[in-house]
Amino acid sequence: MKIKTPLGDEILALRAGDSVLLSGTIYTARDEAHLRMMKEKIPFDPKGAAIYHCGPVIQDDRIIAAGPTTSARMNSLTGFLLDAGVRCLIGKGGMSGEVSKSLKGRAIYLAFTGGCAALAASHMKLTGVFYPDLGMAEAIWVIEVTDLPLVVGIDAVGGNLFSRVDERARERYDAWIRDQVR
Repeated sequence: MKIKTPLGDEILALRAGDSVLLSGTIYTARDEAHLRMMKEKIPFDPKGAAIYHCGPVIQDDRIIAAGPTTSARMNSLTGFLLDAGVRCLIGKGGMSGEVSKSLKGRAIYLAFTGGCAALAASHMKLTGVFYPDLGMAEAIWVIEVTDLPLVVGIDAVGGNLFSRVDERARERYDAWIRDQVR
């Protein structure tokens, strides 16, 4: 399914495991950017926005690489963005059960595969920056994306791809242990 920022209620129909192509404006934000936004204010309109947990490599006003960072680092820093109207978080590895509950009825978490930073960059065009004093990795970069391929990792009704994978792995491990004991 193709989706475009600013995002609205169309994302509520997406389910964990669905593939999407995202277009429109996204904003990178890692730990320091989250802390700055909490302390000061969100420097862009958060309504329908997508936040990408990423510290891109920028050279000559071009995005060279834009792989995701581990989203769990932002677990405790996410609530205020969702309360302000952010509709989408993007990263790798999933987020906590608390964040999953906070997404219900209002937002989704999209996953991008780690190790594919050049692929992500090929779908991106740099259009601006907030907080450049934080440095390349921590600044908020304003990026136009075209058909960025993503997977719904956590949907707005409680479906969680990461939890399902974890449960299956535990079941297989427990079965393996039972087989070893026999």
